[in-house]
Amino acid sequence: MGAYFASLNFASLPARMPSAIAQGILWGLMALGVYITFRLLDVADLSVDGSFATGGAVTVMLIIAGWPAWAALLAALLVGVLAGLCTGLLHTKLGIPAILAGILTQFALYSVNLRIMGMKANQTASLKTYGMFWENGGKGFLVSSRYVPQAIGIGFLLAAVLIALLYWYFGTEQGSALRATGSNPAMSRAQGINIDRMKVIGLALSNGVVALSGGLMTQFQGTADVNMGRGAIVIGLAAVIIGEVIFGKLFTNFGLKLLAVSIGAVIYYFVLQIVLQLGLNTNDLKLITALIVALFLAIPYWKGKMFHGKAKKEESRHA
Repeated sequence: MGAYFASLNFASLPARMPSAIAQGILWGLMALGVYITFRLLDVADLSVDGSFATGGAVTVMLIIAGWPAWAALLAALLVGVLAGLCTGLLHTKLGIPAILAGILTQFALYSVNLRIMGMKANQTASLKTYGMFWENGGKGFLVSSRYVPQAIGIGFLLAAVLIALLYWYFGTEQGSALRATGSNPAMSRAQGINIDRMKVIGLALSNGVVALSGGLMTQFQGTADVNMGRGAIVIGLAAVIIGEVIFGKLFTNFGLKLLAVSIGAVIYYFVLQIVLQLGLNTNDLKLITALIVALFLAIPYWKGKMFHGKAKKEESRHA
């Protein structure tokens, strides 16, 4: 056992943390999209696994075609919105349960993503060819794993802007109607809210944000892969749950709740890096992710059981 711990190279952990922070921030944008459906609409949308890869595919192909990276990201966002519209229409117009509608969209997007990337499983946009934003007249990458401090700064700025926009939108009449739809559909319908429309808007907005995150991750990695979105829903849920468990009692304002989701993604990548330093195989990443999510999901349940047990003991004492 002593030899095992001696073999672990924890000295390299601090060097890995900046990259983990950068990836956590970029995945945090995706988690914000998951939060919209999972918490606000109360819908389990599995189409995000496909729309994340769609955002990456659109971004890499447009950059290769000569588009500025920022314009490619906007196009990725719009394509993600279309993917969310497909899920929403399958659910509301065809009466397909939301979870099955998401699976169908995700399944279809696999072929769509292959088509976008010229029937190739992956495509690469070299940083040497296109450069960074400030090196190529504003056309180069916004983020890259080769410039991690800049990626952290730009990722933080984009996250702040997105959180501010979502905070503003969900304070509008339409945004409030969308939140009401997820909270109490029957009461919302009685108040004259078109809940089908709200669901479609929510799913479109969610998948647009997820696709934007996919485009940023493609720039960070320099490549897009048809399977890059596999398991994205689990990572998004991990960020949401971690943020709620750690900051749930501290962050009661809606804007702060959105911030907690982004911080949750960073914490998830911190934990992931620490676990990987224990010498586990990278092929076990999905197993590790599932265990992390299960652990944080169980914490509120354990707290509730402990509180309930203490309350029962107090009642028996005073009886």
